Amino acid sequence: MIKSAGPQDFDPQAPETFDSPYAVYEDLRQRCPVAHSQAWNGFWAFMKYDDVLAALKDSDTYITSLQNVVPKLAFTGRRPPLHLDPPAHTPYRRALNPLFRPARMKALEPAVRQHTKNLLQPLLDRGEGDICEDFTSYLSIYVFAEWMNMPEALLDDLRSIGRAYNFAVQNFEDEMVRETSLKLYAIAQHVIDLRKANPLDPAEDATSALLAASDDDGNPLPEDMILGTIRQVLVVGIIAPTVIIGSICVHLSRDQALQTRLRENPDLIPAALEEFLRLYTPYRGFARTANKPVTVGGIDIPADEPIALNYASANRDEDRFPDADQFRLDRPNIGEHLAFGLGPHRCAGMPLARMELRIALEEILAGTTGFTLNGDIKVTRFPEIGALSVPLIFR
Repeated sequence: MIKSAGPQDFDPQAPETFDSPYAVYEDLRQRCPVAHSQAWNGFWAFMKYDDVLAALKDSDTYITSLQNVVPKLAFTGRRPPLHLDPPAHTPYRRALNPLFRPARMKALEPAVRQHTKNLLQPLLDRGEGDICEDFTSYLSIYVFAEWMNMPEALLDDLRSIGRAYNFAVQNFEDEMVRETSLKLYAIAQHVIDLRKANPLDPAEDATSALLAASDDDGNPLPEDMILGTIRQVLVVGIIAPTVIIGSICVHLSRDQALQTRLRENPDLIPAALEEFLRLYTPYRGFARTANKPVTVGGIDIPADEPIALNYASANRDEDRFPDADQFRLDRPNIGEHLAFGLGPHRCAGMPLARMELRIALEEILAGTTGFTLNGDIKVTRFPEIGALSVPLIFR
């Protein structure tokens, strides 16, 4: 990688609070919307909505196969579909997309709701708990396991290793990232071995679908790439729900009127979730690399330098979303938010994520008459953004 000679417009490794990144991003959108940092060997960051959108739409120029996130975390192998560019990534998306069809989400909903109730009840019984540590970090594992048809015996390992991986990422411990990533690969391989021995319906099981899939020439997908695909979805399905549900609970603790309104009108929850996704996008954004020199906002960016497409900043761009820092339930263009990305790499798991978030919020509100913060909020670092620990008191 070419070490960039760009300036230091911001420091992504500076200490943060729950709210502080958004003030930094607002300043950057005004001062240098195509920003540069010298952290992690140097990278660029697109802060404005239109610049992020244009890059997402131009997958021929802004590729993901060199680096897909800032800081770079992929040390242990290729993980489709995120690590591949079109059309190489397409067979993997073609295999996975049907697993998120509406009928399957509806079939999974009763199990997801029961897991939610079971995990939430101990917090409600004692009247307090950390909504991230004690609830969502478990819930995301159970939901993902239901979707993956994973045996229950793997859940404890998946949760402990997934948490250790996230801790290593948050603390920039490269060796621990490698070690825990390899353990996640081992879980993924175990799942593959199980499905080889006992295949399930490819329309109902992601691993079976990948094993049955073929590329555009009719060849089976390479097994190392199937392994990488399963390894990729393991972490994405675990970390993001924990972060955003924690962030939503922070917001509702601060806005008791909105909390009461949603509790009394649960039919408003799906619309509210879209605004929460805009405000509290759990990933700051994914990275691209321009495969040729580009000029954006008057800034010349050489080829082959990493560019972070900052969804969290784009989703608070006043030029696209008036009163962008405010929660507006009736926001007319809420469908334009980029919480799930856009283009060939838009999050395939959107339907599952929306269902998990909706049920979690429904049950938190239905099981309480109110909740408030009960201590300090701990926050995540790059590449995620938001709450990692949210202690609450429940009424």
